[in-house]
Amino acid sequence: MRMLACPRCGEAVLMDELACRACGVAVAYHPPTDTMADVTEPSVEIDGRSWAACSRRDWNCNWLAPADAEAGRCFSCALIRTRPESDDTLALERLAESMLGERRLLIQLKRLGLPVDPWHEVEGGLGFDLLSSFSHNEPVPIGHANGIVTIDLAESLDAHRERLRVALGEPYRTMLGHFRHEVGHYFEWILVERTDPSPWIDEARELFGDEQASYSDAIARHYKVGAPEGWQESFISEYATMHPWEDFAESFAHYLHLTDTLETSWSAGLELRPGRDAYPGATWSLEIRERYGADDLPQLLEDWRALSLFFNRVNRSMGKDDLYPFTITEPVTHKLAFVHRLLTSLPDLPVAPDGFRRSRVASERTGADASASAPASASAPASA
Repeated sequence: MRMLACPRCGEAVLMDELACRACGVAVAYHPPTDTMADVTEPSVEIDGRSWAACSRRDWNCNWLAPADAEAGRCFSCALIRTRPESDDTLALERLAESMLGERRLLIQLKRLGLPVDPWHEVEGGLGFDLLSSFSHNEPVPIGHANGIVTIDLAESLDAHRERLRVALGEPYRTMLGHFRHEVGHYFEWILVERTDPSPWIDEARELFGDEQASYSDAIARHYKVGAPEGWQESFISEYATMHPWEDFAESFAHYLHLTDTLETSWSAGLELRPGRDAYPGATWSLEIRERYGADDLPQLLEDWRALSLFFNRVNRSMGKDDLYPFTITEPVTHKLAFVHRLLTSLPDLPVAPDGFRRSRVASERTGADASASAPASASAPASA
């Protein structure tokens, strides 16, 4: 998450803030330019287009929406296909916090150059159903199916989420992590499985396993006997052992964790230099890059090894557990390398006026004749 500048006083503003802490001016994020705008007036002109604060600003959405956007919703809010009822005040409070994770995800997808085809533009496009198991009095399975990601808003409650984390033996569990994992299923579907012919499917099956294996059987087996002994040698998490889909999604989410933290550190100008004990034994200076090319994964992982060691020491200085409690083994490195090559080999996709890239097919269908129907088929996993 980069630091932005207040449009009035120039002081630092975080990407998810509604106002400048220094001068108090109301601000909103403009996705196409990655800048903050002053929204004290009803509208603001940017690059010849009129923008206004998102109509869901009272839910803490700090994005700008085109002045002519339907219902005044920004790009992020328009991706929400289903939300709690207006009289469900508890769920709506959780919605505001959960949408923050969605916006952080979208900003990273934009910077990685990944296509974001909205569900209301194309069949099978990306959308979110944000529901609450507390409101429904029944479980809301977190998962993905046909472009639609379902998130349980109850996960935004710290006590609820922590109870599940402990019960499932997870080192951490966050809303942003859920979004990154589930969108991993989406991108495996559209980038690896749906391309015909797919240049990636054979290698994906060799690394992660055959995704055609029964998912329901895999769930039953995983929750009955757990992860296989010695899973740490080949998987980034216990959950990744359940099914090839989950192994890919966990690897994809992990790649997003690493690259976003590295970019945040780069944007802050963070460097680690030898000579003290920043990285014992080091004979070089660590200058983190803004981007890592297709052949740069070894450097990315080496930079991350030094950076994560430093962050773990910072956490321990505060009496907390390690920020990064994982070990990247050689088999996991191969999986991360696959994700890295997949994302760095994307074609130069067209950028829509909202600042997000579209697949070529989607860009041709965007407009008055674009499909506004919800995805309807069972060709993708409903992974929970």
